[in-house]
Amino acid sequence: MNKKQRQTLAKIFENPERSDIRWDDIESLFGALGAEISQGRGSRIRVVLGSTKAVFHRPHPQPVTNKPTVRSVRRFLIEVGVKSNGI
Repeated sequence: MNKKQRQTLAKIFENPERSDIRWDDIESLFGALGAEISQGRGSRIRVVLGSTKAVFHRPHPQPVTNKPTVRSVRRFLIEVGVKSNGI
């Protein structure tokens, strides 16, 4: 995981939730963690990390996530065993 991905991970675990995290940065973090990412219908993406699966919606028209999405990403990362300081 590079420095930017570690910063993105730290932002995801901040309280209160941020609403300024770029979705591209979150996808990059998923890739660094070894997740398989595939395109779903419309703006949906499927993420598989280990045996855990999740579906997220890419934000549009802005490239940044909203607070509920950040909460969902955080829950997914916790479920797969990722902590705020990495695996």
